[in-house]
Amino acid sequence: MAIQDIYPTALRLLGRPVLVVGGGPVAARRAKGLLDAGAKVTVVAPVASDKLRALVDLGLLAWEPREYRAEDLDGVWFVQTATGAAAVDTQVAADAEAQRIWCVNASDHEASAAWTPAVAEVDDVKIAINAGGDPRRAMALRDAVATALESGDLPLRRHRKASAAGHGSIGSVALVGGGPGDTGLITVRGRRLLGQADVVVADRLGPRGLLQELAPDVRVIEVGKTPGHHPVPQLEINRILVEEALKGNRVVRLKGGDPYVLGRGGEEAEFCRQNGVEVEVVSGVTSAISVPAAAGIPVTHRGLAKGFSVVTGHEELSEVPARPDHTVVLLMGVAQLRESAAALAASGLPLDTPVGIVENGYLPEQRVTIGTLETIADQAEAVGVANPAVIVIGDVVRVSPFAPQHFKTADYSTITPNRPRVRTN
Repeated sequence: MAIQDIYPTALRLLGRPVLVVGGGPVAARRAKGLLDAGAKVTVVAPVASDKLRALVDLGLLAWEPREYRAEDLDGVWFVQTATGAAAVDTQVAADAEAQRIWCVNASDHEASAAWTPAVAEVDDVKIAINAGGDPRRAMALRDAVATALESGDLPLRRHRKASAAGHGSIGSVALVGGGPGDTGLITVRGRRLLGQADVVVADRLGPRGLLQELAPDVRVIEVGKTPGHHPVPQLEINRILVEEALKGNRVVRLKGGDPYVLGRGGEEAEFCRQNGVEVEVVSGVTSAISVPAAAGIPVTHRGLAKGFSVVTGHEELSEVPARPDHTVVLLMGVAQLRESAAALAASGLPLDTPVGIVENGYLPEQRVTIGTLETIADQAEAVGVANPAVIVIGDVVRVSPFAPQHFKTADYSTITPNRPRVRTN
């Protein structure tokens, strides 16, 4: 049988009687698949494997412990033969052909009236692949397609509302942490959900390049904020998420970094749940750690720092440990950098503590400015440092390859940044 002889289709076997002839491992696998499809399965075999017996003991299928008889086909819709004996399988297939019943003959795929494809299920999509009678080839292709769907490389988005797909009239919300901005740093789960979205509520930061890959009919609602400028208030963002989900849409709230690290994701999730909307939170690569790493700065380092604190430039810094061996990471802190540096100095942090500022981490325009607690505010003003930027304060800045030589010791001179761009001293 040539591949051109096949008409691909899918059988809906819910509640329909089917027959499996054989009791070994192949028969057990096929019986399990038929049960998953909702079929009423009868197995005919003198001996049944442990897996088949387990299904019998659970009352999931009927087992006739004897040899096959032609009358076993009476009233069935579909037959799977897998006895391991070619003569028996051929007889079952011939009897099924005579009664115009579709039969899969496990002993001879060329003579089989039907083939069982390699199957995988992703979300509510079932992938079935035939590969010219080559099962290993079919399985390899199935796995590749399933992986591409899981990762978001293939479109998994529904084009009918959830109610039409049998999932109720309410959609869902996913709070997706997109990482620091590089499109390759979003998680696989986040990328998959983005590919399924009907509506994307997008921040100014995060992997903006992925928005260009969305289908043309996916609506993008811009709600980006800048320090001191919130054109779409948080309460309005919350309302948008719930309103769109209640229309039956799959909504992705695409945020920079991680939704739960100074991202107000907790407020959004709570509001959704209070309004009866299912919400999923997908952690992202927080910029508090990843952006310093882009400049070769670890937030902890043996011999330099055992812990770190993450705050915004708008927060009171008096309770942060004022020691060079405790890293302080400031997010959204450019506007109040001078005040923050003064507050840390007043708490006892030495003025010669190294400070690094990383703008546009991981992006082509990434820039690094390094100074000390005493000098960094003047340096930032001189070179025009602007958000988005992450400020790192502490001895770990000495590790950066951008740091001036007098900051370094021989022990910390071999660290390489991920994507070095510009050094400003």
